[in-house]
Amino acid sequence: MGDVEILKQQAGIAACRFIKDGMALGLGTGSTVRYSIIEIARLISEEGMDLTGVPTSEDTRSLSEELGIPLLKIEDAGTLDLTIDGADEFDCNFDLIKGGGGALTREKMVALKSKSMVVVADYTKKVEVLGAFDLPVEVDSDLWEAVREDISRICPGQVNLRMKGSKPFETDNQGFILDCRFGPTISDPKSLEIAISDTPGVVEVGLFVGICDAVIMASNDGIEDLIKSEGRI
Repeated sequence: MGDVEILKQQAGIAACRFIKDGMALGLGTGSTVRYSIIEIARLISEEGMDLTGVPTSEDTRSLSEELGIPLLKIEDAGTLDLTIDGADEFDCNFDLIKGGGGALTREKMVALKSKSMVVVADYTKKVEVLGAFDLPVEVDSDLWEAVREDISRICPGQVNLRMKGSKPFETDNQGFILDCRFGPTISDPKSLEIAISDTPGVVEVGLFVGICDAVIMASNDGIEDLIKSEGRI
């Protein structure tokens, strides 16, 4: 296991300290939060915790079922106690860019149903200002060309259709992803989120503004708890 992978594992496990018996959890998607899911399964099997989860992707659903985590459908879950997820970038305001794995729509739905959200990340995801990472936008697969043209009017950089091999990458919702180069900086994430969301054919935008309450960050110096002062943790 490489150094970065070890950091991901440490952060993923450390985030589970916020879990309490009886919680309904949002289960994020990605390589870092995978370690949180493995730890949640251990808390159930070895420590006897009564926990349920709502997965944010089919990959997370498959892993959770394999590990024996009881799952709920998002429409049956009601309010969730806590969501643990990863991020492609996070800034000093705890705003995020997500969607590198293509699960941004379900990730945002689950996060917004949660009383609190904790992000697990290694130090490479921390930025002063969002925007170095291309912004993922999920779009209707039948309208992607028109949406790309509309977004290109407000995006200073390239707007690329995400591919998987020779075909467009398809989300769990049968949508496509446009990776939009708004960087190197996004000075007003909330306004940009609104502007893109108002574009016909857009399903969801990979900006998570005002949703994250804490980041558990792993670096070579150890685990650091970054807690939002006005957050819900």
